[in-house]
Amino acid sequence: MTGEPGDDTRSRILRAALDLFAEHGYQRTSLRQIAERLRLTKAAILYHFPTKEHLLTALVEPLLADLEGLLDTAEALPPERARRTLVEGWVDTMLAHRRPLGMLYHDLALVTRGDTYHRLMRVAMRANEIAAGPDAGLRERVRAVQAIAMCSDPIVFFLDVPDEVLRAHMLDGVRRLWAGPDAAAAAAGEGTPGAEPAPGRPETARRRPGRPRAMSPEQVGLARRLHAAGTHSVDEIAARLGVSRATVYRHLDRDAVE
Repeated sequence: MTGEPGDDTRSRILRAALDLFAEHGYQRTSLRQIAERLRLTKAAILYHFPTKEHLLTALVEPLLADLEGLLDTAEALPPERARRTLVEGWVDTMLAHRRPLGMLYHDLALVTRGDTYHRLMRVAMRANEIAAGPDAGLRERVRAVQAIAMCSDPIVFFLDVPDEVLRAHMLDGVRRLWAGPDAAAAAAGEGTPGAEPAPGRPETARRRPGRPRAMSPEQVGLARRLHAAGTHSVDEIAARLGVSRATVYRHLDRDAVE
């Protein structure tokens, strides 16, 4: 790996380790391989990281530090603002650390070791409490856990999806979860806003047959930016967002009128 201006040996070791862990997996990567990649001696690696586990801890540290900073910020806010800040910040933090998360997913047993695991669990528990809100009942606490998972899991399952597209879908999913089935259906154009559903009527019965799926505000913003930039056709934007051409045109026309 070639050093960068102002680069130090420790940073170069971390980047090389992340590259090799991503290529071969943590278990199949040795300290000697990392040293050879950097044209260093193994002793030089051991000077900075006495064991391979120390490398793992250092790679996960920026993610944990960012999440803990986000939690500190959210906990100082009123409940509704705290939840919104947490959810959006959690998605952005996960996207910013996609590579280390991808490595951890392929070697999931690694996080069960030592302080890193316990720290991750403390972060998760704090996030769940903020998302649930004060005096939350079981329903709210369950949804809080679901919401945090929705802000995390897609990161490692859709590594080929661009950040802005994945972010829009993730936040849309969380918004629908918290809104509940009635509000989500109204937001998606699947029912009449404010109308009471018939008692016992199943959710699927409220859906209007043939109604195209609506776009979230994040998706609308992305579609308009891509169209304005001239880098994507309407067909390409529709395919990228998983909606129909008519849906994209509807929002673009609205933008033009405004």
